[in-house]
Amino acid sequence: MFHTRLTRSLSGAAAGLALLLSGVPAAESASEDAGGPSPSGVSTQNPISSPFSDTYADPAVIRGKDGYWYMYATSDPLTEAPSEFGLMHVARTRDFDEWEYLGTIFDEEDGAARRPSEERARDRARPGARPDWATSGSFFWAPDIRYVDGQYMLYYTVTDTVADPGAWNYAIGVATAPTPAGPWTDSGGAVVEPRPDGNGNYLNTIDPALLADDDGKRYLYFGGFHGGIWVTELDETGTRAVGEPTQVAHSDRYEGAFVVKRGGYYYLTASSANCCAGPVTGYSVYAGRSTSPRGPFVDHEGVPMTDSRVGGTQVLAQNGNRWIGVGHHSIATDVSGQDYIFYHGIDRGDAWLDQPGGVNERPALVDRLDWISKGGDGPGWPVARAGAGPSDTPQPAPVTQSELSIDSADPASGDALRAVSGQWTAGTDTTGDSGDLARLVPDASGTAAAATTGAAPADVRVEADVRGDGAFTVELAGAGRNVIDVTVDPQAGRLSVEHRLGRDVTGDTATLPDRFDPSVWTSLAVEVRDGRLHARLAESRLGDVDAEVSLDLPHGASRPRPVRLVARGGEAQVDNLTVVEAHTPVTERVPEPAAAGELFADEFDGGLADGWNWGRRDGAVEVRDGGLNWPLTSDDLVGAGNTGALLLRTPPEGDWIAETKLHLDLGTDTVRNYQQAGMIVHVNDDHFLRLGDVAIWGTRQVEFGKEIDENGTLRWGGHLGGPVAETMWLRLSHTVDPATGEHRYRSATSRDGDTWRWGATWTLPAGTEPRLGLYAGGGAQPATVATFDYLRIHARE
Repeated sequence: MFHTRLTRSLSGAAAGLALLLSGVPAAESASEDAGGPSPSGVSTQNPISSPFSDTYADPAVIRGKDGYWYMYATSDPLTEAPSEFGLMHVARTRDFDEWEYLGTIFDEEDGAARRPSEERARDRARPGARPDWATSGSFFWAPDIRYVDGQYMLYYTVTDTVADPGAWNYAIGVATAPTPAGPWTDSGGAVVEPRPDGNGNYLNTIDPALLADDDGKRYLYFGGFHGGIWVTELDETGTRAVGEPTQVAHSDRYEGAFVVKRGGYYYLTASSANCCAGPVTGYSVYAGRSTSPRGPFVDHEGVPMTDSRVGGTQVLAQNGNRWIGVGHHSIATDVSGQDYIFYHGIDRGDAWLDQPGGVNERPALVDRLDWISKGGDGPGWPVARAGAGPSDTPQPAPVTQSELSIDSADPASGDALRAVSGQWTAGTDTTGDSGDLARLVPDASGTAAAATTGAAPADVRVEADVRGDGAFTVELAGAGRNVIDVTVDPQAGRLSVEHRLGRDVTGDTATLPDRFDPSVWTSLAVEVRDGRLHARLAESRLGDVDAEVSLDLPHGASRPRPVRLVARGGEAQVDNLTVVEAHTPVTERVPEPAAAGELFADEFDGGLADGWNWGRRDGAVEVRDGGLNWPLTSDDLVGAGNTGALLLRTPPEGDWIAETKLHLDLGTDTVRNYQQAGMIVHVNDDHFLRLGDVAIWGTRQVEFGKEIDENGTLRWGGHLGGPVAETMWLRLSHTVDPATGEHRYRSATSRDGDTWRWGATWTLPAGTEPRLGLYAGGGAQPATVATFDYLRIHARE
């Protein structure tokens, strides 16, 4: 049984066993952009889970009301060996430097019987019993943590249920707890039931992610390969799906959804390719956006994520350093307003757990998530480290603590804030996990106010968890006749912002959703930056929103002044109070490869140029009508067959960019596995890289794949890009690592020959002499011809 579980766990949050055995492609190293020193002075280095584990896949993060940041992971062994197979894991940190592993979410046995005493439980996980509606052999994958109606809710994948016969009948479950460490109580049934596909199998009902929206509804995104990503509404309890679900991503492309709302758009971010192919894993993250939580979600060129020629804007891809297979992520915001992406990756030099064998080692990583906008593009598009990709050097840690000597976890302690009216006093939460808190208790006039003893920066971010029946106000830049107010008023049912300068008043309001409960902690974030005020109420601080408002401020309205907190008409309780300088956004991408002078060109207009060599010549391939015409056959190079024809040549020394223009009509929607054509980098028939337009089930995608012989076992994997078109352009950028001599190749595609999408990076060892060339094949039916207009090689700028 233990061996069976470990074998199954290879899929992690991937969609099916067939996909686990297939491969997918990747990109070239970008600069190690550190982004400057952290305001907190704390740095972190990937993998962040290394202090307590060797593998920690599908990480989900939330800040608890106790001030700790909790990180959850999928069911896997925790360490190389020996290690029990944990039924999902949880660890916590205050600063993303020092970590404490707490334990598992569920126990194999009755969790209630094994819970520690209350005294010991404060610093340990309190696991619950394995859900009895899941089989004894079921796995629990891909946790998604949220704060809902005063409790923590952990959504997860159940791989096998008791009610449905057969194996791998995926469903979504949820467990609740009063604290992020537990004790966890399963809801007693599926949030989303298994979905038969009509052919004796089940659609992949996996990888849940919740979004609470200011329309008053909660949406659950779920699904993956073999079924697609879907969204459904949840009932008021958040434990059961209601209504009809809507498909938001193609059945054969994405999994691991995470949705955030920003600037009026819903951003669906999701992973693609095989999560778990060891040293050839090309898993990566992409995004689409919509003005509706139900889509359609389109990428930056307007291509839908549901199309057969699938859209998706690259968020995160491997860059040539140690990390490959970077994906299955969550997104969280630090107290300065900077977003971060949490994800797992694979060290290409240490891809497997030592024991048990065959399990991918996927530790948790974190990097800054930037929003890069081009003129008129609204809030822009998310991208890790401005396009630099995963980091393997020390980076500024997320800011988690306050400035102005405020103890965020005990804001009434010390003299960082002093009462102006009423009482500013300490309190204790005895019902949840917040512990020490501050109370604003109004005097006879019905008002209480406290002010920081120090001045906040002009560009400032104030955040706090707040609750109480009265109105609560954060007042900024108050001096003379100038004041900026942000007020949560439960009785009026609104969030409002206002700037007053004498008699001149400007402002805006948003309505609180019906589900808003003033007796439950809600996060209020107020940010002033570059002359604009933005305020947001949210349950979980994870891209969700109860209400938000913005206001353009006149010049000079925001100045370094103390911050005042005001309660009117009733007591307000405050916790996790932070006052820090607002983050400075990164707004420019790191430079991408650019072509310079031409080093070689074959325009295929009168035979082949000198220097070409055939590997297994195909006599049907011919140069005519200004192109290299290559009828597709069933031959292929992946695996042990090695039957595919190749046209190869020796590339120039040093750095270069190779480009070809390809005409290939693969149609849409129909299954034409795996017709394809493109460029290849060839060391030998069992060691190569391949970039091409390929039919994968119902999709048409760009695949940048790699095959290696790993100790006698052939392995194939890759990175998926696109979208594709009948006529498209492909590029490979080659560099040599000056320190190691390693070859690095980064992929790019274009549908117009002008606008390029740069993808992932694969590497080949120093000392090899890879040749560059063209290939086609993967299927003879229906009869199809790939036409290459040219192959050109340019120097790199």
